[in-house]
Amino acid sequence: MDSLMKDLQGILDVGVIAIVRVASAEQAVDVCGAVARGGVKAIEVTMTVPGAIDAIKEFKKTASDDILLGAGTVLDPETARTVILAGADFIVSPNLNVDVIKMAHRYGKVVIPGTFTATEILAAWDAGADIVKIFPAGVVGPQYLKDIKGPLPQIRITPTGGVTLDNASEFIRAGAACISVATALVDKKALAEKKFDVISEKARQFIEAVKVGRGS
Repeated sequence: MDSLMKDLQGILDVGVIAIVRVASAEQAVDVCGAVARGGVKAIEVTMTVPGAIDAIKEFKKTASDDILLGAGTVLDPETARTVILAGADFIVSPNLNVDVIKMAHRYGKVVIPGTFTATEILAAWDAGADIVKIFPAGVVGPQYLKDIKGPLPQIRITPTGGVTLDNASEFIRAGAACISVATALVDKKALAEKKFDVISEKARQFIEAVKVGRGS
């Protein structure tokens, strides 16, 4: 199994991608650690974090080999290459840019572009996306994903935006290959008070929600 397929399987096995969108690189490193201690092995640091590339480099120094650290909000191939060289294991975008997909695959990295409509979802898959992100998923809910999976059962989908502990299992039952979680996981109050154990516990709860959705 090549590294791309191994990393893809690692994301799918746990079923949760933690999205880290915080105010500083220092916070990002702390949150990545908390999420990893909670058992979530796929962590996405968004490029909207000031010093995001530094955060990726710093966390990679101490992260265990089973942690997959990705870069999110990657809008162009130049940024994709930069974060890959900084150590990113996978690439996530809020939109569909075929050149980003090509760049990620050039370096053997998993890529997850953002889409919303059936046309965009299929276009992303045809362009080589490893997982297709539906964003924002919260405005349409699990039923939308279920409806999309009807004619497009072959496409691995991750709902993003609006995924919570209340609907995580439902999204999985609707056909999500995995879920991507931001604010519902990275508790703002806990972050402000540096109660990282709260974030670790939330991570564990989301993993359990995925297991429930998968019937295991």
